[in-house]
Amino acid sequence: IAYFQPFSNTFAPLPRLRELYDEALAVSGVVGLAVGTRPDCLPGDVLDLLADYHRRTDFQLEIGMQSRHDATLDFLRRGHDYAAFLTAYEGAKARGLKVCVHVILGLPGEDRAAMLATADEMARLRVDGIKIHLLHVLAGTPLGELYEEGKITVLGQEEYVALAVDFLERLHPQTFIHRLTGDGPRELLLAPLWSLNKWEVLNAIDAELERRDTRQGAKARWSG
Repeated sequence: IAYFQPFSNTFAPLPRLRELYDEALAVSGVVGLAVGTRPDCLPGDVLDLLADYHRRTDFQLEIGMQSRHDATLDFLRRGHDYAAFLTAYEGAKARGLKVCVHVILGLPGEDRAAMLATADEMARLRVDGIKIHLLHVLAGTPLGELYEEGKITVLGQEEYVALAVDFLERLHPQTFIHRLTGDGPRELLLAPLWSLNKWEVLNAIDAELERRDTRQGAKARWSG
């Protein structure tokens, strides 16, 4: 599957997008497309184009939401609010697209309740898939400056593992989990350094699920 991952891969004129997607699909052995983008880069004509690829091949749209809370999105300077995500998501689902949503745990200003409210909203929407990231602090960024000045903190490994399991318990049981952690570029990562041990984190999440005798969807709140 050709994965258009970095940056906003729907932010171009329609002829250019079609050219790029067709070029990827023409490569021998490529059987589908995954396209990642921002909520505010999915106007109706772009969604119509993506729906055409959905009819032609194995297609998945990935939307970087990060949080359902506007105060957090403002702090991150995302340039869009949660309403913009909902508009894009609902437009994609109305066209039959499979949607994977990206979220981040440990964002400044969000406590456990705020993060789990994002999980509850994803359960309500019954998103097809989700990628759960932890907050990384990278050198040379405004967030990195705040971290070095002691104005923000990051999650410890045990705290993240517990939150990840809390989050999984709140998701709809049919949502596909694409990612449970991540690691930033080693040469730029300021914190948390424990995130570099990805398999240790994944194994710890498995162990916590087993310790609680719980599963995805065990505490999900949805109707219908």
